[in-house]
Amino acid sequence: MEKFDGGVTAPKGFLAAGYAAGIKKENHLDMAMIYSEAPCQSAGTYTTNVVKAAPVKWDRERTTAASPVQAVVVNSGIANACTGEEGYQYCLETAKKAAECLSISADEVLVASTGVIGMQLPMDRISKGAEELSHLLSPSREAAHTAATAIMTTDTKQKEIAVRTQIGGKEVILAGMCKGSGMIHPNMCTMLSFVTTDVDISKELLQEALSEVVKDTYNMVSVDGDTSTNDTVLLLANGMAGNPKITEKNEDYQSFLAALYKVNVHLAKCIAGDGEGATALFEAKVVGAESKEQAVTLSKSIITSNLTKAAIYGHDANWGRILCAMGYSGVQFDPEKVDLVFESKAGRIQIIENGVAVGFSEEEATKILSEPEVTVIADIKMGQAEATAWGCDLTYDYVKINADYRS
Repeated sequence: MEKFDGGVTAPKGFLAAGYAAGIKKENHLDMAMIYSEAPCQSAGTYTTNVVKAAPVKWDRERTTAASPVQAVVVNSGIANACTGEEGYQYCLETAKKAAECLSISADEVLVASTGVIGMQLPMDRISKGAEELSHLLSPSREAAHTAATAIMTTDTKQKEIAVRTQIGGKEVILAGMCKGSGMIHPNMCTMLSFVTTDVDISKELLQEALSEVVKDTYNMVSVDGDTSTNDTVLLLANGMAGNPKITEKNEDYQSFLAALYKVNVHLAKCIAGDGEGATALFEAKVVGAESKEQAVTLSKSIITSNLTKAAIYGHDANWGRILCAMGYSGVQFDPEKVDLVFESKAGRIQIIENGVAVGFSEEEATKILSEPEVTVIADIKMGQAEATAWGCDLTYDYVKINADYRS
């Protein structure tokens, strides 16, 4: 498997575009389109929030149906959430307009939105945007990058990846783009993720693979403890790689699953590291657990602790906050057996052994915690299970960004 510079247009047959439709202020790029030259099998996972945005409802109906999908239209700036029947009809209207321009059926068009909740979409701009996007579609790397830019809200950088691997003697490519920075919490987040692939695979296994990978990627991310109304991960497979169709969980399926995990764990970590106001990606690995569920709960509890996140921002090896967060997680372990280690590109340092502080250098710890990517490893010495969660530090800028978000 090889990672290379690419975006959603990297797999065979996929085109993309971005456009400034005038939804955002100052004429920023705010609409994107992904299109496949061949009909795609589709899969999706969505927000666990009871309050679900109109596009989530529309896409879930499309991805659970047997009919193929060929295009995705995305807008940023307005979430189309809490907009009632009118908002849902706007999804239909957007799909119809895109379908008309692309000469496909409206049922073959998925839609996604991100931005301010409670506002209705300006459909004159959305319709014009869909039409313009259909003319701008391109298989180029630049087109993929433009599309990735257009879906950003408070993100500070584009989030893209492409990998190639061999399946059934054929080169297969998986690629993705996503957005997400705030209102991020485990079991999805204020995030949109779009993954494209030219692999030939059954719809049932495509959905099963995505559902399995999401558990260990996006569902292990938290920035601020808020679960959004719009969270969506869409996976499109057009079969143009020409590999023998994957219809069972054989070696080819496992190869696809590994590549899908690589794409999505990269995007998930990009979201965590680009948390609103963040200066560091904060990774928590819990090892030596009795069960995967125990490790998941503990690692999530560490990265969601505001006190721990603030300590990471201050480059402070305040290990008591981590042990405390583990203690209120709701799972049982022996705190007097826990080892804690911090590591980054600047080095590795043990902080506690068997629940008691060791004689470590505060200066060395601060140096390690001053890197843009920081990891804490907690060994609870109960078994062989482990899990990793991703978050970020908590800074002054997080409050500033969210206090001014609508203005």
